[in-house]
Amino acid sequence: MTDSSTPAVVVPELTLNNGVTIPQLGFGVFQIPPEETRVAVGQALATGYRHIDTAAAYRNESGVGAAIAESGLPREDLFITTKLRNGEQSSPRAAFEASRKALGIDWIDLYLIHWPVPSLGLFTQAWKELESLYAQGLVRAIGVSNFLPDHLDELLATSTVVPAVNQIEAHPTFQQRALAQKSRSHGIAVQAYSPLGQGKDLDSGVLAELAQVHGATPAQIVLAWHLGLGNIVIPKTVTPARMAENLAAARIQLSDAELALVSELETGERIGADPAVAAFTQM
Repeated sequence: MTDSSTPAVVVPELTLNNGVTIPQLGFGVFQIPPEETRVAVGQALATGYRHIDTAAAYRNESGVGAAIAESGLPREDLFITTKLRNGEQSSPRAAFEASRKALGIDWIDLYLIHWPVPSLGLFTQAWKELESLYAQGLVRAIGVSNFLPDHLDELLATSTVVPAVNQIEAHPTFQQRALAQKSRSHGIAVQAYSPLGQGKDLDSGVLAELAQVHGATPAQIVLAWHLGLGNIVIPKTVTPARMAENLAAARIQLSDAELALVSELETGERIGADPAVAAFTQM
């Protein structure tokens, strides 16, 4: 962890398609048990994170909210993301209000449809309700998660508001380049979850060599790669030293050649579920 003589990490911000800015490096709470979330998020905020990503399906929104309240930080300084559960696509407003209550905040910065669940055929209907929440100022930006190109096409054909973000699985061995390119072509920012391949991508010799060159860790190199590509990235850890290490990746600038070396690690192997067929309720 950095000492008091080390300047604070300056996290770059991206401007979304509606003018809202989002810290490009945030803190994810996927798979952090509810009872541990308050402490973990509190530590993340103390470390310097100002962007927290949760979801109703994680069942830890109240822990995030408790940490926000205890931090004493101005609400305006924080960027809070949560997501609509698959089983609530028919009632997004009620789901949104439940999330807002659990988080204990007046507004949500980014609200996402968590999965398209094409077998339900409800995501375009749900999006209309998110557009209404956005129009009422209850959420600063709305977006999607795990939407493949055909899901984006279907949504854009009927939507009034273009999603601000598409949060997708993305890491060196599974980059979804075509999906990222399509998203960006519509002005949709790409946000990477499982950005380190849940640790599986960190054993590469290429990353070890780049880490040595930059006096960094392989994880920091991967996060710097995401930032260099323009991805929003939300690594998760409950270890305070690792939180500081991840945040410090914002100081690392990779050259175009170095970015290309990491991009060559693509294998096409997905870790999570396939959005084309995923149909779990998350309830």
